[in-house]
Amino acid sequence: MTSKPGRIEVSGLTKHLGRVKAVDDLSFTVEVGSVTGFLGPNGAGKTTTLRMIVGLVTPDAGTATIGGRPYAALPAPARDVGAALEATGFHPARTGRDHLRVLCTVGDLPPSRADAALSTVGLTAAGRQPVGGYSLGMRQRLALAAALLGDPQVLLLDEPANGLDPQGIAWIRQFLRSLADQGRTVLVSSHVLSEMQQLVDHVVIINKGRAVHQGPLAALSATTAAVTVRSPHTTALVAALERATANGTRVERTGPDALAITGMTPAAIGRLAHTERIELHELSTTRGDLEQLFFTLTHGAEESN
Repeated sequence: MTSKPGRIEVSGLTKHLGRVKAVDDLSFTVEVGSVTGFLGPNGAGKTTTLRMIVGLVTPDAGTATIGGRPYAALPAPARDVGAALEATGFHPARTGRDHLRVLCTVGDLPPSRADAALSTVGLTAAGRQPVGGYSLGMRQRLALAAALLGDPQVLLLDEPANGLDPQGIAWIRQFLRSLADQGRTVLVSSHVLSEMQQLVDHVVIINKGRAVHQGPLAALSATTAAVTVRSPHTTALVAALERATANGTRVERTGPDALAITGMTPAAIGRLAHTERIELHELSTTRGDLEQLFFTLTHGAEESN
């Protein structure tokens, strides 16, 4: 079956870096018209995976395709895929505009695309200045402009918000959302979990090179939602919960008369309290949280940077 144009498919991807297995039998799919967050602790294998998708690193096993083809087999890769994997590699004495015009020549793109990309990322004026004087946030925008030169269907970004001020972070969130709304495919890694929760449709979380969670962001509510319970008889309620539930239910005391319960619905808790004749003063649900899921699945490992 032919893959849908723009869909990223990673299957059994494996890569050793020296004695370390940086990516271990990794598989996931990024759908067209979506923003997928690629998350994991420092050293989890995110950057290595992104580099394998665009052919900068050769996998030991497995495949990575875009629209059913490896990156090297795309007829016009600069027009099909834009990648910003690091905000480096700029000649400090060259202007941002000239840097992009060189890339246009290499990618067989019209020079006018350089000015259009600079305008898109808000660097029209700064584009005539040497890159050596750019801040980290400006270099991030220039790297994004380079990725946009071919007006690509697919965009791969590694920590694009790094170095941006709050206004810049809000801008890139809105910009990437607009690209997905146009039917493009966006795969973005980040350690700013609060921003990712506001941006992405799907998440792929990896740890030690392996996928530990993938799916729609909306499913987080079912996965990590907590029920807040207040009662003057929390000790009796905890004992009743221990007798009536399996190991999947977790109970945490959050105050002298308050509990946070995961793995059990409010209706089930209410029925149990009624059966045990335990008085309740509050029974409410807290929305599932990406940060909570991330730390649960990666055992509190250090966030990527």
